[in-house]
Amino acid sequence: MTSPDPRAGTGSDIDASAPPVCLLDASIYIFRYYFSLPDNWFSEDDYPTAAVYGYTAFLLNFLRQQRPQKMAACFDESLGSCFRNTLYPDYKCSRALPDDALAFQLQACQEITGILGIACFASETYEADDLLGTLMMNLHSQGEEQGIAVLTRDKDLGQLLLRPQDCLWDYVNEHQQARSFRDDIHRKFGVWPEQMADYLALVGDSSDDIPGVPGIGQKTAQALLQWQPSIERIFAGLIDLPGLPIRGARSLPDKLALHSEQMVLSRCLADIVTDIDLVAEGYADVTLGLDISAVERERFASFCQKMGFGQGLMQRFDQMQLAYGADAKQEQELV
Repeated sequence: MTSPDPRAGTGSDIDASAPPVCLLDASIYIFRYYFSLPDNWFSEDDYPTAAVYGYTAFLLNFLRQQRPQKMAACFDESLGSCFRNTLYPDYKCSRALPDDALAFQLQACQEITGILGIACFASETYEADDLLGTLMMNLHSQGEEQGIAVLTRDKDLGQLLLRPQDCLWDYVNEHQQARSFRDDIHRKFGVWPEQMADYLALVGDSSDDIPGVPGIGQKTAQALLQWQPSIERIFAGLIDLPGLPIRGARSLPDKLALHSEQMVLSRCLADIVTDIDLVAEGYADVTLGLDISAVERERFASFCQKMGFGQGLMQRFDQMQLAYGADAKQEQELV
């Protein structure tokens, strides 16, 4: 069995001196702090704001340490209203809708992201993954040559890594971060990024309540997608399946045929949309360029006061602006 993909790459040709374009899967980071920080902060309306504090501190530290020039953040507002729920009502049915306290924090995190000058995207029809995928493909089509980093720990977003310079970036701080490129996805899952939706269609995804095909596990799915690059090609070769050196190969044709509709549905659920009409979604004039010098200190301070943070984050805010100012000064000296 051979790999169907000739375009493996490690990203070793990235210009290390230039920061990547950063696309933030915001919910991942919000919930990281929601579940890890105690409720030591409360808003003026007496809502807990620990997740907002952790997320804001993360943004300030990330901007100061990495100084990206282009960045966007995508938020999930489609739980229960996503187009995938129309296709499959049980999609993400195990996830509870946020209560008022959590909804307040989610909205506050989106507010502070905008205050810091980062472009924000959200939709009631599409998930953050779809918005991230659309932004990445738009950047590709616009000729963006620098690497694009998706800040996330969600494996499903691996299917977006179509170029060797792009990566998933699980960033915690400058000492704790991990980047996954195309070949890292292949090493971990045994399939290439463009096969991830087919892989999830076979094995399912319990975290998103995607059913997959009963009885097909990771090793069988890997073997099938190493034999053929997609579920369509697998079906076209069903007659040859029993003779392959795959455990349980004799029973696979019947198993796949019996659950063919469920498998196709599962791939529709797992496949990231990359062609959202952002103009129709209300984002016609949104740009990804960051101008940290234009971020208003008083507006940030007012937000912190409203959230009950005191003065603790103001020093980090000043350090962030100073870091970007030092970069600008160096650029002027080089001119």
